[in-house]
Amino acid sequence: MLKIALGQMEVVPGRPDINTSTMLDMIAEARRKKAKMIIFPELAIPGYLLGDTWEQQAFLRDCEECGRRIIEASEDICVLFGNVGVDWGKTGDDGRVRRYNAFFIAHNGRLCGGENFPYPFRIKTLNPNYREFDDTRYFYSLRKLAPELGKSVEDLLRPVFLNLDGETVKLGCMLCEDGWSDDYSVKPMAAINRNGPADLFINISSSPFTLGKNNKRNRVFSRQVRETGVPLIYVNNVGIQNNGKTVYTFDGYSTVYNGRGEAVGYCHPFTAELKIVDFDLAQKGENLPPVSIPDDRGIDSIYQALRYGLSKFLRSIGMDRVVIGVSGGIDSAVSACLYTQVLDPENVLLVNMPSIFNSQTTRDLAYKLSSNLGSLYCVVPIQSAVDLTARQISETPVLNLKDGSKFYLSVSSFVLENIQARDRSSRVLAGLAAAFGGGFTCNANKSELTVGYCTLYGDEAGFLAALADLWKHQVYELAEYLNKYVYGTDVIPQEIIDLVPSAELSPDQAVDEGKGDPIIYPYHDYLFRAFMERWNRATPEDILDWYLKGTLEEEIGCRPGLVKQIFPGPRQFIEDLERWWRQYTGMAVAKRIQAPPVLAVSRRAYGFDHREAQNGTHYTARYLKMKKELLESGS
Repeated sequence: MLKIALGQMEVVPGRPDINTSTMLDMIAEARRKKAKMIIFPELAIPGYLLGDTWEQQAFLRDCEECGRRIIEASEDICVLFGNVGVDWGKTGDDGRVRRYNAFFIAHNGRLCGGENFPYPFRIKTLNPNYREFDDTRYFYSLRKLAPELGKSVEDLLRPVFLNLDGETVKLGCMLCEDGWSDDYSVKPMAAINRNGPADLFINISSSPFTLGKNNKRNRVFSRQVRETGVPLIYVNNVGIQNNGKTVYTFDGYSTVYNGRGEAVGYCHPFTAELKIVDFDLAQKGENLPPVSIPDDRGIDSIYQALRYGLSKFLRSIGMDRVVIGVSGGIDSAVSACLYTQVLDPENVLLVNMPSIFNSQTTRDLAYKLSSNLGSLYCVVPIQSAVDLTARQISETPVLNLKDGSKFYLSVSSFVLENIQARDRSSRVLAGLAAAFGGGFTCNANKSELTVGYCTLYGDEAGFLAALADLWKHQVYELAEYLNKYVYGTDVIPQEIIDLVPSAELSPDQAVDEGKGDPIIYPYHDYLFRAFMERWNRATPEDILDWYLKGTLEEEIGCRPGLVKQIFPGPRQFIEDLERWWRQYTGMAVAKRIQAPPVLAVSRRAYGFDHREAQNGTHYTARYLKMKKELLESGS
């Protein structure tokens, strides 16, 4: 029986000192509990998402020194951990010192595994280079090292031989992406087993939370275990890390799989935990009863990730007070609930900023929400300031210095809408935040961000966009969840949930008359998601092709029959499609580039996860041909 400790720790990015201290404490605890082995996550010492900090040689030396401290602490216990592996005598493709994303196996004060590998550590075979991952920029992979040594990758993928109490245990050591090999030509798990076979696979990871990802991981890893017949232990970290524009939570969910691919133990999500498992290698872990791992595809997982991420982010930037503009609408209501979940209500200032276009209905709902939450509340009317700004613009002469002529600018209704939005954020919320000693939030959702239905330096401003990875229908779903399961009462008034979504910036958006946003969320949420989240992202060509085939609703996931209900015919459908495609690929790009960081929960979040350039709008030749034929046919 092998007593193994799973060190599901919070990794603080860029702080090897803090992480090493955490690891030493967990090693001491594991030793007290008689564990023979403790496993830590990938890059447990430095952290993962560090940007170009990886180019600092002083930082690399610091990580190496911390690694030596962990190795020294391995007396009478085997310590498996992730750190950067540096080869000071070689360079990477960028000409800088060579760095590996490395897996270290320390036992009795020394490193194991160097007898059948070029280094006394294992290195990552598959470096991901998609979504938020940019590993090839910083790390040299085994796939690059192998041809340099004149060997095949498969030949280098060998188990580590570990002597525990006089018995040899063959460990298959993998790093994160090495277990997600379906789309790669190299299959690390199978190769290691062919060169072993292995007694136990260990996958150390630094894997961010994505809705439903743990469910998929369990399917993938269980299948690989069944194919090899070798049990596997997966260890992931918790905490938050970011790449500047996108903030990721790490959920942990470290899991133990027996030789049949059944999960027989796991760590709780979003919780630092040292879990001890008594693992019978001879029985391939089948001495442990299978367990059911919670589904992570629901709104409860989104809530858990958002609350955890908010709490950790505020703590990491040292912010303990926030100001939130509350309009009486759904987005600001959900945002207010989330922040009062992680901060004391007296540290949350909710602000209603009415103009002449704000109804008494929404003003009353903003007050009711604030009262239910027990937060601080104030009303700052903006109409006089908006009038002053409009008057200054329209009454200030613009001089042509060449000929001495002058003219006056006019303030259109659209410009007036933008003046209101910017006055609320750039003037009122920014000023209140400074006086209150905190920051002000961005309440934009993903639907708005997709097509730029928000105002630069206005409602798109703030220190963090906590809801910007949620489509509008998910915001409503989260509101219902908060009322039912978090508070047990309608803290968000039902009237807010039932109210037509509206910016209330003009008479055309009068909520009491049922007038609201131009976005038809039950359809456009799914259209926008096809543009942005679909793995092979959809373009107007795809959308129109599906429309012609009658499969559009099935492809994008909206309610059947909805398209015909909204659009009388092809001309209206095409006009709508092109309107939003122009927005998504046009002005919205410029707005997103300047938007606050986004707290990620989905398979693709805005920011560094969704890399885009300001290239303007393009329609493919096939789309233009289909459009022309459809409109000319009069169908």
